[in-house]
Amino acid sequence: MSHSSGIAHDPTAAHPDEGVAQLRAFPQLRADNIHLDRPKTGLGRGIMVAGVIGIVAGLIAAYAKLGGATWVQGIAAYHIGTMSVLAICLGALFFVLLFHLVNAGWTATVRRQFENVMCFLPYAFLLVLPTLLVEMRAPGNLFHWMNPATHSDVLLQEKGSFFFFPLSIESHGDGHGFVFPAFFAIRAILYGVVWTYLTRRMWKLSIEQDRTGNRWLTAKARFTAAWGILIFALTTAFAAFDWLMSLDFRFFSTMWGIYFFAGAAFSSVALVSLILLRLKAAGKLVGAVTEEHFHDLGKLMFAFTVFWTYIAFSQYFLIWYANIPEETSFFIYRKQGVWNAIGIFLIFGHFVAPFLILMSRIPKKHPTILSVMTVWAVFVHVVDIFWIVRPMVYASSEDGGPGAASFITDIIIILGVLALFAGYIISKVSSGPLLARNDPRMAEALEHRNYV
Repeated sequence: MSHSSGIAHDPTAAHPDEGVAQLRAFPQLRADNIHLDRPKTGLGRGIMVAGVIGIVAGLIAAYAKLGGATWVQGIAAYHIGTMSVLAICLGALFFVLLFHLVNAGWTATVRRQFENVMCFLPYAFLLVLPTLLVEMRAPGNLFHWMNPATHSDVLLQEKGSFFFFPLSIESHGDGHGFVFPAFFAIRAILYGVVWTYLTRRMWKLSIEQDRTGNRWLTAKARFTAAWGILIFALTTAFAAFDWLMSLDFRFFSTMWGIYFFAGAAFSSVALVSLILLRLKAAGKLVGAVTEEHFHDLGKLMFAFTVFWTYIAFSQYFLIWYANIPEETSFFIYRKQGVWNAIGIFLIFGHFVAPFLILMSRIPKKHPTILSVMTVWAVFVHVVDIFWIVRPMVYASSEDGGPGAASFITDIIIILGVLALFAGYIISKVSSGPLLARNDPRMAEALEHRNYV
């Protein structure tokens, strides 16, 4: 740009000639290879509408007690869906922060899809809020500690400040009245603010670099990741305590936060792998995302299924060894009836099968096998959240468990939430470049090779 224009030249911005040179050096970055031919926003919106219809229909069926379902079951199914989606989005945010923090050059061509999934995080947070608001208003059909009838419980009295501070609960509850869980609500708002800021910050830096080619934006993203990953860890752990572990306020586990995180990381890398596989099948990202990248994504899936199992077993083993009634009751109840069958399924579905299949490098590089494994990973992640949440519908009643017909309501509501999420992702992916085209580490990513 000439000085006579009166506009100062930005020395950090990409010069048009640099873009031409980059395209000549890396033809993989040509426009028709890194953009979808036609935006899929219409398809995405249609799937989102179908998801909303499914959620509403399922909740109406639960309220009307169709098929033996109950309103509490409907709320639980909705909570399962929203917490599953929230976990996937949190996992995607984690990887975006991690890739910047460790300066992972090979991720330049795959990071954009992690960012696309990450961008749903503020909406996932908003989807969780209705459950919390309904429970506060009800109160306490699913989150039993919100029910005034439980306020005389000695264990709740000891933990009361964690939920109700600066207010206090009744020392001798009579089953009447309501105490607002102020501290619980403040934390929920704080989580949403932190996640929204980190998501918007990392996304803004990424797309600004697409537009300007300013390499210093990568340094800014890395600086944000350095402190952001610490705040991420704290908010994710405490959200898991608040929104999952506290369903049974008597139960406690110091490993619960990392257990939730392990499932989040496992499912998020699986979903991103699935997105990239579908884009490759559509003829996009040729030469930009290769079997070498899928090999590494498969390694991450393998690593986090092992990590999830390690945390799950360690948590179970320590609780079994200590034999504290408040802790063991969580597992004792889930060793009964259908919940025991689901628990056994998770052992094989969440660990044994992925471990044996992903151990070899061949499945990691085989599109069909890896596609099946990615879908399976998301499925078992949802089953894991189901196993955590759904039994609490019956934990305070003499009813031994659900009837088979009532599971249809669960499926409709959970699929509705997942469809809402999937519709957004389809629209988001098709709305811009499929990779971070001006990332300064692009050359390393395009030439990436695995040697182990």
